[in-house]
Amino acid sequence: MYHYYLFHKPFGCVTARRDDRYPTVMDWFAGLNNPDLSPVGRLDRETEGLLLITDDGMFNRQMTRPEFHKEKTYTFTLLGDLTEEKRLALEAGVLLNGEDTPTAPARITVTGKSTLGAVLPTLHPEIREKSAHNPQDRPVTFGTITITEGRNRQIRRMMKTQRLLVLQLKRIKMGEITLPSDLKPGEWMEISPDFDSNR
Repeated sequence: MYHYYLFHKPFGCVTARRDDRYPTVMDWFAGLNNPDLSPVGRLDRETEGLLLITDDGMFNRQMTRPEFHKEKTYTFTLLGDLTEEKRLALEAGVLLNGEDTPTAPARITVTGKSTLGAVLPTLHPEIREKSAHNPQDRPVTFGTITITEGRNRQIRRMMKTQRLLVLQLKRIKMGEITLPSDLKPGEWMEISPDFDSNR
């Protein structure tokens, strides 16, 4: 019988089994003594949110392989002004540095605007320190993005093509599976493969 876990990945851990520098997402599951468990896809060290962990290899492939077109939705905080022109360019697909094919079409919604000075206190201390040298009146954009691919650091690289810097990134949905609002960073729950937190 396979097992499926929904993990709220916190900032600062890496999606790997072992790492010499940072804690790994699998550290949270060591007590289960199940060596077959693996992360479903990847979230980079600075990205938070929904990460699935399973010992079902077929489920893992169906959730991550591009041919299955599983949508992944993230909330973002960007340093810079995501204008309508930039939004449309990102939605149509952009050529990432070092790659030959543009990104697949995406959906982006801008949900708000602010300034760095107002947002800085809410950021993770590591990001706050990296960003503090910027002018406090620099624009900040909030929004959501939905993609179907999983290229390495894809959203960060997409935004960089438009001279935008990701300050915060959090995955909130993968396929039909949504991150429950009451699941805190570092917490996890066992689910069924057809879990839908909206039901």
